[in-house]
Amino acid sequence: MGANRNLTGGTAIMKKISLVVPVYNEEDNIEHFTAKVKEVMSAQKYDYELIFVDDGSKDRSREILRRLEQDDKRVCSIFLAKNSGHQLALTCGMDYAEGDAVITMDGDMQHPPELLPELIARWEKGAQVVQTIRETTEGVSLFKRLTSKYYYRLMNFLAEVPIRAGGSDFRLMDRQVVLEFRRYREHARFIRGIVGSMGYRQELFTFVAPQRFAGTSKFSLRKMLNFAVDGILAYSRVPLRISLYAGFLLGFASILYFINVIYERYSGQTVEGWATIVGMMLLFGGIQLVFLGIMGEYIGRIFEEVKARPLYSVARLSPTLTPRNKQEDGNVLYG
Repeated sequence: MGANRNLTGGTAIMKKISLVVPVYNEEDNIEHFTAKVKEVMSAQKYDYELIFVDDGSKDRSREILRRLEQDDKRVCSIFLAKNSGHQLALTCGMDYAEGDAVITMDGDMQHPPELLPELIARWEKGAQVVQTIRETTEGVSLFKRLTSKYYYRLMNFLAEVPIRAGGSDFRLMDRQVVLEFRRYREHARFIRGIVGSMGYRQELFTFVAPQRFAGTSKFSLRKMLNFAVDGILAYSRVPLRISLYAGFLLGFASILYFINVIYERYSGQTVEGWATIVGMMLLFGGIQLVFLGIMGEYIGRIFEEVKARPLYSVARLSPTLTPRNKQEDGNVLYG
C-alpha cells in the first residue's frame, strides 16, 4: 500500500512502481515486452522504472538493453558477472529497486503486463503482497503439469511453510516488505517460500498464463529439479526426521533378524540363509547411503551459508541506479 513518503510540503508526488525482470538469452522478447509495459504503465498515474537483470546472457540481450536504456531513462539494467540463476537475479533486482511497490515478473510475456493495473489496485486497497497464482499455462505439456501438481503436494506435505500450488514469481511487494526481504540472504533461495513465511497482508490473484511470445524456456529439467530440492530442503526438516525414524525402525528390524541368524546358526541352516543375508546387506546399505545423501545435502547448504559470500556479482550497472554499498532504512544492502 506504500508508505506515503510522497507528500512534501502538502504537494503530492507521484508514487513510483519498480518492475524487476530477470532475463537470460531473451533477445527475441525484450523489446516486445518493454513496449507492452510502456503501453500499460503510460495509462497509469504512477512513475515507474523497468529494471532488467541480465543473468549472463550469451545472445544479443545486453546489446538490446543498452539501446533501450538510451531511448528511455525509465529503462535500466544490471548485468551480472555470470549466470547466477533466476532466484538470485530476482534478488539482485529487488536490492536495487527504489519504488514504493516492486513487481517481479518474467519478460517472456507469460506474466502478462496487462495485469499490472490490477496488482497495483489491490496494493492501493491495502495488500502488502499481491501473489499471483497460475490457474493453468496455455500450451504447457502434460509432463510439466503433472510434475508441478505433485511437486506442490509433496512440498506442502514436507514443508513447514504452506506453498500455494500454481504460485509464481509474478508478484507485487510493498516497499516495507521489500526492505524486510533484503534481510534474507541465504544462497539456496526459494523466494516463494521466503515471501510466504514473512507474513504481512498477502492477497492472491489468479490468472491464466499465455504461451511465451518467442523462444523456448531456459528453465531446463535439471534447473527444475535443483529448484525443487532447494525449496524442500530450505523449508523442511522432515527428510531428516524420516531418516531418524527409519533408523529406529531398521535398528529394531536388525535385532529381529539377528535373532533369526542365531536360530539358523544353531539349527544348522546357515547355508540356506546366505541369500537373505546378502539381500539384507544390500537393502540396509542402500538405505544408509540414501540417508547419508540427505544429511549431506543439509550439511552442504550449511557449508555454503557459513562462508557468507556475496549472492551475486554485478559486472555493469545502469547510471540511473544507485550503487548498493551503504545502509538504507536500517537494512544493509549488498550482493
